[in-house]
Amino acid sequence: MKERLESLKVEALDQLKDVADAGQLNDLRVKYLGKKGALTEILRGMGALSAEERPVIGQVANEVRAAIEEVIERQQLEFQNQETEQRLAAEKVDVTLPGRPLRQGSVHPLNKVIQDIEDIFIGLGYRIAEGPEVETDYYNFEALNLPKNHPARDMQDSFYITEDILMRTQTSPVQVRTMEAMQGEVPVKVICPGKVYRRDDDDATHSFQFNQIEGLVIGKGIRMSDLKGTLLQFTREMFGPHTQIRLRPSFFPFTEPSAEVDVTCVKCGGSGCRMCKHTGWLEILGCGMVHPRVLEMGGYDPEEYTGFAFGMGVERIAILKYGIDDIRHFYSNDLRFLQQFARN
Repeated sequence: MKERLESLKVEALDQLKDVADAGQLNDLRVKYLGKKGALTEILRGMGALSAEERPVIGQVANEVRAAIEEVIERQQLEFQNQETEQRLAAEKVDVTLPGRPLRQGSVHPLNKVIQDIEDIFIGLGYRIAEGPEVETDYYNFEALNLPKNHPARDMQDSFYITEDILMRTQTSPVQVRTMEAMQGEVPVKVICPGKVYRRDDDDATHSFQFNQIEGLVIGKGIRMSDLKGTLLQFTREMFGPHTQIRLRPSFFPFTEPSAEVDVTCVKCGGSGCRMCKHTGWLEILGCGMVHPRVLEMGGYDPEEYTGFAFGMGVERIAILKYGIDDIRHFYSNDLRFLQQFARN
């Protein structure tokens, strides 16, 4: 049996020299040292040995097992090292290569214009007021001097949810809510930015959802000249220091007198071009002195207080400021359009 063990050792070590990979190494380990391996098969015959021979054969068997296991462990370690080196070589990073630039986003042009307008009016002492987009008929119409069946309601084709609840058609309801919250205190100086909704067909100049910013000032001795001065300051900060404005008489149920405001053409500076239809002027917003009835419904005595209000479409301002020819660009999420406003 000793000769068989020595022969097994020589055979195993000889085959382990030619092992090519970890899989083959494991197969040889099972072949010689496994539960059904060659060494176990030989040791099953130890029962037939005498008591004197068993310790000797047992010692030889342990030496054979140890010799084979030593070679197997050494080979296994080598294969593990080779695998690690191959993996590191495959995952090697060339630190001298230039980095991949990250695509940087930017503020949406509408948000940028809203921020610019807010900054201008905050600098003039105004504060920002907000209100719900789902509004009651009272705040959207009646409190703004538009009672039931008033013909001016037809100017704003509305999205009604119920008979008395609708999507707001303007941000003017925020002005009414602000007057109520102030409970007759003055001064009132707010701007009200937000989304508004009207039933309209989408085209290059119209959308069923758009953004408005309205302003309200109430106090003692507020005059039309204050309104004009405020709007002149705003337009010059928004479009440039040489911008001029003109007020044309108009009609709004919640202001009296009312006016449309034009600015000198942002393209030709007032000399006349295709953009302004050779008039030199571009319409930009509506305004007027707050109607006494609106003041009264908001909790202010029209005999003691006066005020002015104005409202502008954010998309209109952005179109003029950036020379955009189609309002739908703002909502199409076209990266080619948005990347033009990326940060430098």
